[in-house]
Amino acid sequence: MSSDTRPSETNAVTPDSDSVFSRFDSEAVLAWYDVNGRHLPWRRRWPELAPAYHVFLSELMLQQTIVATAIPYFEKFTARWPDIFALAQAELDDVLASWAGLGYYARARNMHKTARIIASEFNGRFPDTEKDLLALPGIGPYTAGAILSFAFDRPAIVIDGNIERIVARFGGITQPVGDVKPALKSAFLQILPDRRFSDFPQALMDLANDICQPRKTGCQHCPLQPSCIASQADDPAAFPPRAKKKQKPIRDGTAFIISAPDGRLVMYRRPESGLLGGMLSFPATGWDKSLRIDVALAQIIADTPARNSALVTHIFTHFTAKIQVSHYMLDDMPVLPEGFFWSEDSPDDWPKLMQKLRAAIAG
Repeated sequence: MSSDTRPSETNAVTPDSDSVFSRFDSEAVLAWYDVNGRHLPWRRRWPELAPAYHVFLSELMLQQTIVATAIPYFEKFTARWPDIFALAQAELDDVLASWAGLGYYARARNMHKTARIIASEFNGRFPDTEKDLLALPGIGPYTAGAILSFAFDRPAIVIDGNIERIVARFGGITQPVGDVKPALKSAFLQILPDRRFSDFPQALMDLANDICQPRKTGCQHCPLQPSCIASQADDPAAFPPRAKKKQKPIRDGTAFIISAPDGRLVMYRRPESGLLGGMLSFPATGWDKSLRIDVALAQIIADTPARNSALVTHIFTHFTAKIQVSHYMLDDMPVLPEGFFWSEDSPDDWPKLMQKLRAAIAG
């Protein structure tokens, strides 16, 4: 073996190599899953199938969110809105408030739109074709595949980052995943068994979570080890090579937390499109490339000394925000300019950034 732990281009195996993936033991993966698979509130084991509504909710919640974070949100949503009709009848503001903290609020708005479409146009039943699923707001190819697989036991392509990692390592892929995504999907179809379509992708996800992790592997415990190319390398975790991360730009901003004698705070509701769409926010400038403060409100701030201030850093997908937040306590409750209003101090209903800003000046 070479002492170089990086994937080598020598004798590289491409993901469209039938000879490699013909050795993929899908039945061994399913047997491992039967013993070691996770029990998650939205999941069922074949031959029982998960309700499409549960798959839909969980998949939208799991986008850019880890399982441990998604579980309590899923349980809260299904307790409050137990079926698609209940969610369709809910007020959007209530849905957004329950979503607060998960981020990417367009997911919640699309979830609500889709619930109303399915309730009104599909009599509460999720469509069972990829074409019809992809026509619904917020459902892309992966979520459509997950619904078809987990809820209808169809042989759909369900390949997330975890499954990509397993397939790439098994085939000894020497390119970053982003460069070979179509080929990895083709490989997934090659390894798909002819039964238990609902279990197989979830088995791979659990194998990736438990054994084939991003930065460490437990190859000695893996049912795929005998034929996995990466497992024969000095450092299996070096497969596939990671793409170089781009430096995120930094946006500086200022936020103003203005409180009344009764504890209520000045807030406004952000536009539905864009960052934190439709969510409550404190008056602020700069961090989102917009001006969210009225001249009259600025005068109130200028006439009131700040009680305390803090610097808050918050990481978004495409940039990092550094926000100077200051707290102003008023002696009365002036009439606020149009678009702003007095709101209860209820951080649980706010997006994560607003929770951080509030916590930074607490006390």
